[in-house]
Formats: sequence, C-alpha cells, structure tokens
Amino acid sequence: MKIKDRPEFRSKATVLTFAPGDRVADAVAVMSERNYGSVVIVDPERKPVGIVTERDLMRRLLHKRLDFDTTTLAQIMTTDLKVARADDDLLDWLRLMSNERFRHLPVVDEQGVLISMMSQGDFVSYTWPELLGRLREQARATFDVSPSLVMMIAGAVLFVAATVILFLQAR
Repeated sequence: MKIKDRPEFRSKATVLTFAPGDRVADAVAVMSERNYGSVVIVDPERKPVGIVTERDLMRRLLHKRLDFDTTTLAQIMTTDLKVARADDDLLDWLRLMSNERFRHLPVVDEQGVLISMMSQGDFVSYTWPELLGRLREQARATFDVSPSLVMMIAGAVLFVAATVILFLQAR
C-alpha cells in the first residue's frame, strides 16, 4: 500500500513548520498547545531542512542545559532527515522507521516541498489488520489448495509431540 492511500494521509492536519532561526520557546509553545510531537524546519520554499522532536528537546536542549528562550531550532534540529514521497510503500517506511528508531516522517512532493507528516502511529494502525488479513488469506489458500497438507502437518506435529513425551517419560 502506498502512503497516499492511507486515510490518515488524506485527513492529516497541516504540518507544524518553523524556520531554522525561530526560537525553541516559540516552537514548544505551539507544540504543547496543539499536542504535536515534532515540528519540521523548512526553508523559504517549504523544503524540509530539519526536524525537532520531543527527543531532540530532551537530548539537545534540556540535557545540555541550553537556554530555552535564546536557543534556535537550527541549534538542536536533526538534519539527517528522512523524507518520503506519497507514492512510497508504507510497509517499507514502517520497517525503516522501526529499524532506525524514528517516529516522524515528513512527506514531500516531486519538488521536495513538504506536503504532509506521517507518524509511526499512523502506520501501525494499518499493519495489524493487514497482517491478520494476510494470515487469514494464507490459511485459506493453504487449506483450499491442499486440505491433506494441513492434515499431514497436524499429524507430524502430533507425532513429534508424542515422541518427545515418550522420550521424557523413559528418562
């Protein structure tokens, strides 16, 4: 499934953006007011140049005891930014986000202009029903193709279990 096919993509609120020179205090005030976990830092053309997440605030501002009122977003933003396109595969990004431990994914258009933001939570809401559906399809396909295969597997499992039990009792 493509990112753009998710209902969350179509119904997302406007991405919260700031300029690199804006103050952390201003971003935090809006993040708190709107309950956002991140802000995207954009250039004048709305192309992402960084992101500031709650984790960045903790590690790069609070831990280093920087001044909340004078520190700029450019000083604490993550610049190794991962961005997706609306046509990208959702599961590929979910896997990457999980493996690389980031939760916010800006989505850009063909010119690199910010159009949306997806969170790991947006993707997870898709994966459980999808995985259960795939299991159901696989089980149905296996049974439809060869009911005897299912019986053979069940028989083999029972045989192995019985063998293990007999072996353990003999000891």
